Amino acid sequence: MNIDERCINTIRGLAIDQVQAANSGHPGTPMDLAPAAYALWNNVLNYDPAQPLWPARDRFVLSGGHASALLYSMIHLAGIKNVGHDGKVENKPSLTLEDLKQFRQFNSKTPGHPEYHHTTGVETTTGPLGQGIATSVGMAIAQSWLAARYNKPEFPLFDYYVYTFCGDGDLMEGISYEAGSLAGHLKLGNLIWVYDRNRISIEGSIDIAFTENVADRFKALGWKIHQVKDANDIADFQAKLEAARKEKDAPSLIILDSIIGYGSPNKAGTHGVHGEPLGVDEVKATKKAYGMPEDKDFYVADGVMEHFAAGIGKRGAAASQKWNALFAAYKEKYPELGQEVEDIIHNRLPKGWDKDIPVFPADPKGIASRASSGKVLNAIAKNVPWMIGGSADLAPSNKSWLEFPGADVFQNPEYKGSYAGRNIHFGVREHAMGAIVNGIAVSGLRAFAAGFFIFSDYMKNPIRLSSLMGLPIVYIFTHDSIGVGEDGPTHQPIEQLVHFRATPGIRMIRPADANEVVEAWKLAMQQNEHPVLLALSRQNLPTIDRSKYASAEGLKKGAYVVACCGELPELILIATGSEVGLAMEAYEVLIKEGQKVRVVSMPSWEIFEEQPQSYRDQVLPPQVTKRIAIEQASPIGWDRYAGPNGTIIAMRSFGASAPYDRLREHFGFTLEHVLAAAKEQLKK
Repeated sequence: MNIDERCINTIRGLAIDQVQAANSGHPGTPMDLAPAAYALWNNVLNYDPAQPLWPARDRFVLSGGHASALLYSMIHLAGIKNVGHDGKVENKPSLTLEDLKQFRQFNSKTPGHPEYHHTTGVETTTGPLGQGIATSVGMAIAQSWLAARYNKPEFPLFDYYVYTFCGDGDLMEGISYEAGSLAGHLKLGNLIWVYDRNRISIEGSIDIAFTENVADRFKALGWKIHQVKDANDIADFQAKLEAARKEKDAPSLIILDSIIGYGSPNKAGTHGVHGEPLGVDEVKATKKAYGMPEDKDFYVADGVMEHFAAGIGKRGAAASQKWNALFAAYKEKYPELGQEVEDIIHNRLPKGWDKDIPVFPADPKGIASRASSGKVLNAIAKNVPWMIGGSADLAPSNKSWLEFPGADVFQNPEYKGSYAGRNIHFGVREHAMGAIVNGIAVSGLRAFAAGFFIFSDYMKNPIRLSSLMGLPIVYIFTHDSIGVGEDGPTHQPIEQLVHFRATPGIRMIRPADANEVVEAWKLAMQQNEHPVLLALSRQNLPTIDRSKYASAEGLKKGAYVVACCGELPELILIATGSEVGLAMEAYEVLIKEGQKVRVVSMPSWEIFEEQPQSYRDQVLPPQVTKRIAIEQASPIGWDRYAGPNGTIIAMRSFGASAPYDRLREHFGFTLEHVLAAAKEQLKK
């Protein structure tokens, strides 16, 4: 057995043993993809295991995250060093054999699906099929942008490739079409997907549900197609990789024909090897077929670690050292650009990023929060050069277009743009947009994505992953309520606020006026570990007179007293977004009537809940039980703040198609209705 075979079979054996030890997992795909993983990692991938955060490294994405045992085996054999919580590389391996033995166990570094920031060497969290391939498009966009802005003829700082392993299930998911379509349109020649065509899914042969011609589909999307007829032929695979790397004006799909569970005498090629352990007897039979010791678990053949060290280890070390020298010279010649690169690497905002943020004067007519958000976004983005993003074909409506000189459009030059542009036309592809901005964010750039709040439904999976990964993405969601008006219930969000408030890690913010929008953006830009979702209005919101009422800076604590009688109130009005203005109207009437009333603006439940109990009690004194909560969304959860005896004015059905004023009247979001509810509360 030559060294290539020993390495490949060691990868297979480690994957099999991980699944068997856990009595859970997916051994089949790692068994068939081991040759391709070996050839890519040890012979091609430009990656320094000793410097796993090297900015110019090639990226590898395992989109079929269920095959995580393959990735963990590669991380161990390649000798990737661990990165600590402080972001520094430690002189110890990311994954030891002991870590592999803890596969799928509590608190292990080898969870069932790969998790970003949890295991060094994992570039993005994958598992939900289709997410990895779409995220890799974002990584390729990021590389193209970095190269366009920072590369100079004598300084090719960013010239890396993005390699993604995907399978039949990934390509069945609709997001694969959305992401593949955009990648083809953008002509991302740095993007290479390796399609493991083993033709098996959990239910059996893919012929039961998936008979399309994948090659023809991707040709139609503008991709270059390469085929490898035998997944074990690493020479052919490497040749196709090299051909794909030479395609500068199109992404490439390498179709790899494989046999799932290759080597298993009784299960190879069947769905029985897809998602369950081989079993003790079959493990022994398979290892025998590989020419490996049958009774040795987690066996690493002689010379394998040394071979990887001489391959990816030596090649990567030389490449990263060369890059470090190149970057040092680059900083001497281009100090301002060099500082930008360093800020990106260290996840820092540039000095003066907030210097042009506007302050909005009091105005009873006000401005829609989507419009004030657009102004703040532009003020920030022009001072954060690596902030890029876009909308799902709605930028004119959600005010997410970067309009300052030099912003331009991220586009293949053939379509009147450049890869240095900062406005991305995602097209009507919300699902892919969500995953793509994840890919941009894990590459170090500051990303934003915009759409109508109702269409966040298409993005829930990637937004959930952005929170799981702790990515500081800003999601700009406008048309946040029945204020959408005539477009009707299909476009009027009701349950969306509840969903995102219930999602761990997300900062859901619904600002009440333009200056709360300012504070929301300031907070969002200073987040390093949480995505922020902004729910913004279509209709104008009065700009609160902050010389008379509390500063909008209270937003940073999630909720604050915006108006109060000056003493302990008898009644508290709690609201978010557009309904704060309504609460303020009611407050003015009640105060003139001699009532002791307080208005609390609560733009973010999650941030408020993180405040000390003393602050929360200061805002919502427990002894004041007469309360009214007002929000044009589902009432679910508001009982926490309204209390058992409080009144909740909210949506208990879908909306309707009508002018907004008619909808407010019908659903009870009027001054008269709030005053009636207040008087009922005050009687108690």
